[in-house]
Amino acid sequence: MGELVLCTSTELYNILNQSTKFSRLAEPNYLCLLDARSKREYNEGHIITARRVKQDEDNNFLLPESIELACMKYCVVYDSRTNSLDGDGPALECAKVISQVCHNPVIVLKGGYEEFSGYYHFFRSQKVFWMPQEIDDFLPYPIEIIPGLLYMGDHRQANDHHIQKDLKIKSEVNVSLEPTQLSVPIVHTALPDSQDSDLLQFFPAACQFIDSNMAPNCAVLVSSTLGMSRSSTVVIAYLMHARKSTLQEAWNHVHKCKNNMRPNRGFVQQLSEWEKTILGQQFTDIGDPKF
Repeated sequence: MGELVLCTSTELYNILNQSTKFSRLAEPNYLCLLDARSKREYNEGHIITARRVKQDEDNNFLLPESIELACMKYCVVYDSRTNSLDGDGPALECAKVISQVCHNPVIVLKGGYEEFSGYYHFFRSQKVFWMPQEIDDFLPYPIEIIPGLLYMGDHRQANDHHIQKDLKIKSEVNVSLEPTQLSVPIVHTALPDSQDSDLLQFFPAACQFIDSNMAPNCAVLVSSTLGMSRSSTVVIAYLMHARKSTLQEAWNHVHKCKNNMRPNRGFVQQLSEWEKTILGQQFTDIGDPKF
């Protein structure tokens, strides 16, 4: 039996937007997103790819058909506005039923549909059935590092006008060889994803640019070709600068947001040197295999 845990709207947004070469939503055992609201509410609008949980004649929630819940990496349940694991409500009642067959924790969305759709209106849908090809064609949005303020993405996302509008991206840090076509303030360093590339000398300018351009309704996007190595390096460096955090702490935060982020070994060494610059000494052992 899986335990029940809460997740924030940002955490669900990032779960929906994880990708390798393609969106992870196309993986059959990646995400089961369940709507525990009424049929009327569901039909009026729900989170993309969510399926409504059916109930029997006594209003008991039923296990969804044709889904291997025991093998699912993420099983997320939401109702209108549940905010805690105490008390009752449709999401909690449904989650308790689902937890009986899940090996992993069953996740309850804090704030429910109301909060999530308020932040991410562009992920609302009335589509009931998603064909496999539609899931395959889903184009992920950038990963959210600081809610509403800082995002990390790839070259395609950095050139998408719909993403720019939806996320209120007003400026960009481009850490790739490719230029960006969006008409927003941009700071660009054209460096390859190589262990010999010197990103360390770019950290102060990138941090100053982000500080100067990040504000409510004015988000900053940090992008690189694949959104995995150079961009994550700059984002980690910024978190260390802004929060005076260790490399370990900043690394853990970015990895939680994007679980396949991967600065190359040369960039890890540069981040270790940046930690000493920011904090006066090196606290993080980059000899740890996770680095």
